[in-house]
Amino acid sequence: MIDFCAIDFETATNDRHSACELGICIVENGEIVETKNWLIKPPSYPYFNPYNVAVHGIEPSEVADAPTFADIWYEVEELMYGNLMLAHNAGFDAGVLRSCLDYYGLFKPKLNYLCSISIAKKSWKMLPKYGLSSLAEFHNIKFKHHRAGADAEVCAKIALLGFEKLIVTRNDEVKEVFKKNLKVL
Repeated sequence: MIDFCAIDFETATNDRHSACELGICIVENGEIVETKNWLIKPPSYPYFNPYNVAVHGIEPSEVADAPTFADIWYEVEELMYGNLMLAHNAGFDAGVLRSCLDYYGLFKPKLNYLCSISIAKKSWKMLPKYGLSSLAEFHNIKFKHHRAGADAEVCAKIALLGFEKLIVTRNDEVKEVFKKNLKVL
């Protein structure tokens, strides 16, 4: 069966290491088993770019007592350990993860990741748009967009629907079908 984790970051500024929220959705044996969400105090605190706040709605006051990325990383790493990582627009989320690890001087795990947009494009070739909200609407999935836990969970649901449509049932099949799209952190 398929095991992976879907992640999503929200950022406080244009700096990739400015994560202010992280969501992770764990999939084991093709089923969602857990979704976790952390508010994060970014290095720029208390400054948040007004544009970013307009997108996700997270205010500096909400992260005043939140842990830093370094404080939560070991718990997050344990959830991700050995898993394929998925994200919608994975280049952004992988970049935020990489930048946060670099900023805090943390070891970068060797992690394969895949963009759920690639899964969607291969699964539903006729769609006009492949944004997370468009795909959720297409599949009648309701969620609060631009909140990390909700976005990670919708990413996981869309990936599972895509894998089902493509008759991809195991991680080795994911690696075979998406070998050109798989990246390493």
